[in-house]
Amino acid sequence: MTSTVQPSDLEIAQAVRPLPIVEIARRLGLSDDDLDLYGRHKAKIHLDVLERLADRPDGRYIMVTAITPTPLGEGKTTMAIGLSMALNRLGHRAVNTLRQPSLGPTFGVKGGGAGGGRAQVIPMEEFNLHFTGDIHAVAAAHNLLAAMIDNHLFHGNALGIDPYSITWPRVVDMSDRALRNVVIGLGAKEDGRPREASFDIAVASEVMAILALAGSLADLRERLGRIVVAETAEGRPVTAEDLGAAGAMAVLLRDALMPNLAQTLEHTPVIAHAGPFANIAHGNNSVLADRIALKLADYVVTESGFGADCGAEKMVHIKCRASGLVVDLAVLVATVRALKMHGGVGHISPGRPLPRELLEEDVAAVVRGCENLAAHIANLRRFGLPVVVAINRFPADTAAELEAIRAAALEAGAAAAVPSDAHMAGGAGSVELAEAVVAAAGGERRMRFLYPLEASIVEKIETIATQVYGADGVEFEPRARRKIERYTALGYDRLPICMAKTHLSLSHDPSRLGRPRGFRLPVRDIRAAVGAGFLYPLCGEMRTMPGLPKTPAAVRIDLDPRTGKVVGLS
Repeated sequence: MTSTVQPSDLEIAQAVRPLPIVEIARRLGLSDDDLDLYGRHKAKIHLDVLERLADRPDGRYIMVTAITPTPLGEGKTTMAIGLSMALNRLGHRAVNTLRQPSLGPTFGVKGGGAGGGRAQVIPMEEFNLHFTGDIHAVAAAHNLLAAMIDNHLFHGNALGIDPYSITWPRVVDMSDRALRNVVIGLGAKEDGRPREASFDIAVASEVMAILALAGSLADLRERLGRIVVAETAEGRPVTAEDLGAAGAMAVLLRDALMPNLAQTLEHTPVIAHAGPFANIAHGNNSVLADRIALKLADYVVTESGFGADCGAEKMVHIKCRASGLVVDLAVLVATVRALKMHGGVGHISPGRPLPRELLEEDVAAVVRGCENLAAHIANLRRFGLPVVVAINRFPADTAAELEAIRAAALEAGAAAAVPSDAHMAGGAGSVELAEAVVAAAGGERRMRFLYPLEASIVEKIETIATQVYGADGVEFEPRARRKIERYTALGYDRLPICMAKTHLSLSHDPSRLGRPRGFRLPVRDIRAAVGAGFLYPLCGEMRTMPGLPKTPAAVRIDLDPRTGKVVGLS
């Protein structure tokens, strides 16, 4: 494949004029009355669409996930958008359902979440910057609850909250390491009670996870009320309902609960909604977005965060349990560069050029790295899902390297392994992938769970650790064991598990690449997100507030004073 110089993602996006969003909606069978417009090119979809379309059969549900990624990511969003555009080219009605980008990564290391090249969501700037304000609504609702906790302490603490038990932080949708650990309430007596506190990034909030999993406005309100923020001195959980905050939080989130309609560069529909973290929360877009899309489309192409051991496992065990939806097929994204890295060649650092050895042919390294590919294929098949491998092709990839991936994927049990040029060619570059997906997704639905909800907390964690990560077992630290006893007594042991671990390895250790063996998974703590409806064990040190790199992406972003257009966004 010859190298071709391509304009930047932003230049490509700005060169395409979006269609009026009402036209995109009408093509889907939505009327103007089904929408709340946010300008000409984006809109919210009313939830009563589900009632009107209740008798319509669901389309096919396609999940796009990935092998263990490099720090740069392997292009899942680009592949997902390219696949959907290609399905539309083949005459199928296909819709992308995606998470909403956070300002933290956009201004930090990773850049925006609109896809890339000729497979993007537009308007790209609006999608990456504020969009329809949902993340701001999440932050407002979250911080309202935080304010009401400290207000309750200030006015006498009638509930008897133990201040040292408070687990509810404040949030901001920005990467700011200086806010990880703070002291609040300094100053005069009327400024509140001093105590240690913290900030998370807004998309790590339990409120965001609730927004993604809620099935209705009533469900949202109920889940918000169940949020546990602290304990009393006697050990009784204190909830948002106890504090009288849940109703006002629901009011702030009422509009945010409606999914957002946008479009791709090829004017195919995108429903983007919610953006929970994939290594702390469940890493998938909203249940409501998928339910609406499945009633409107022949194929819904959704994306799970990070590798299949993170987002895909959580989609099956948490999102599909909450929604009752059943995945038809998994598309597993792989790249030559990532497989070389898993094969022991090259070290990838964000913001630095790729090492030369990753740009030179090395079939042996690719073959060694395909152990990681095989592990993810085996995991997805364990869930009962057919697998199509999408090879995100880069200009330096050689035919021999691509063939090595194809052969390894088929040997591991994939239904097909197909290169995709979505970045360079949009939907036209993913037609072969789309044909493979259609061929593999037409069978009987066989998705299954790896554990029943009736299993104990220990059994659930051990199942994920041994069957998905490949661990020999689990080491529970004393704090985690105390939490297991506590949560079992409170009845939380019937909740699914949302593992919090690194996305850079199948194990808990980001330095262990490929297919790690001979390790035990350490669980240092377990926390409860009762409103969202899961427990999340902490495996290693997990950051819920990222920091900015030495040279943040923000330094490149500006306005062209002549045109008023955004420049430098990626």
